[in-house]
Amino acid sequence: MFGSLKVRNYRLFASGQVVSNVGTWMQRIAQDWLVLTLTGNNPVALGVAASLQFLPTLLFTLWAGVLADRLDKRKLLVVVQVGMALCALVLGVLDVTGLVQLWQVYLLCFALGVFAAADMPVRQSFVAEMVGRDHLANAVALNSSTFNLARVVGPAVAGLMIIWVGTGWVFLVNAVSTVAVIAQLVRMNPAELHRGKGAARGRGQLRAGLRYVRGRPDLLTLLTLVFCVSTFAITFFATLAIAAANVFHRQADAYGLLSTLLAVGTLTGALLAVRRSTRGRPGPKLLVRAAIAFGVLEMIAGLMPSYLTFGLALIPVGVALMTFMTTANSTMQLSVPAEMKGRVMALYMLVFMGGNPIGAPMVGWLAAQFGGRSPFLVGGAIAALSGLVGGYVLVRRRRAQAHGEVALPEPAVALERAA
Repeated sequence: MFGSLKVRNYRLFASGQVVSNVGTWMQRIAQDWLVLTLTGNNPVALGVAASLQFLPTLLFTLWAGVLADRLDKRKLLVVVQVGMALCALVLGVLDVTGLVQLWQVYLLCFALGVFAAADMPVRQSFVAEMVGRDHLANAVALNSSTFNLARVVGPAVAGLMIIWVGTGWVFLVNAVSTVAVIAQLVRMNPAELHRGKGAARGRGQLRAGLRYVRGRPDLLTLLTLVFCVSTFAITFFATLAIAAANVFHRQADAYGLLSTLLAVGTLTGALLAVRRSTRGRPGPKLLVRAAIAFGVLEMIAGLMPSYLTFGLALIPVGVALMTFMTTANSTMQLSVPAEMKGRVMALYMLVFMGGNPIGAPMVGWLAAQFGGRSPFLVGGAIAALSGLVGGYVLVRRRRAQAHGEVALPEPAVALERAA
């Protein structure tokens, strides 16, 4: 189950991520609560903050993928982590000194989003460079496990810290935790990385990546499903805060507990993904089933009558969510050649995260107009429907292939066409 941890470089990376991810989740909780505090629990303002943080994904992620295929990914990650630490440090100082204003939070949300847009495709493609193809599915699942282990701890700690010392110190703790990732990246041995042939410098590299994906109908179907589910259903960065404050009328510690309960489910789902990675490659059937299950379970959670039952319902929601996410990520990475991986994963992260500037204001508007439960019901319905449609498309295409009506391009053929 832990085969990828035999690789020293990946061990260093994973250990640094555990520490940093705890700080990241602490900051997410503190940032949401700070916005609600500054605006009198306004869900629309929370949606605006989330949109500003995710908007740079639309603007810069694809270009970051080009850089990931062209430059040293390890050095790029060091630069990005330094920038993210500075954003947390500035926000923490402003908050602790009592000078923080809403426009400053919005500005720093956007700045953090710029660094995150660069971080995502580089980090995703760097996993394959650390462990190679044989351990890739296992490493992706373990990455999710460490991320969600931090998701269990971080929100709970943040909720307590906010009650005791305020949100400012949470941001400062996150700034310090980022040093762990930077230190472990510096300690890696570059000679042990599985580096493929880098993309040559020149014009048209971004267009070549888009042409490659356009020539792969299987990838287009996967990306469409991921976009629908992530944009309209994976909106917990806003919906949990709204539910805690406006539906159940609780404080920051209760919000942190809801995030922790969701994380218990996602951690369980990640560990199950680690176990599945020992049995072979993930498939589209599991992806479709996970999308449908996630949507149905999210709707059920939205109907729960009390804070306790709502929190407990988030655990199976998290299991289905993480099953969907790890299966989509592994399937995408295992389907593309090394020289195209940075650009393809940049497009994947753009689809996965880029819909948040649409989804976040929608969540705030739905909550303001129809109550804090409505985002769970609407988002869950869209996820389940997307899974059904995606499954229908895949089954129909498989039948067409069996009868020789269509031929799915091989990755090498699509790569040649893109070039």
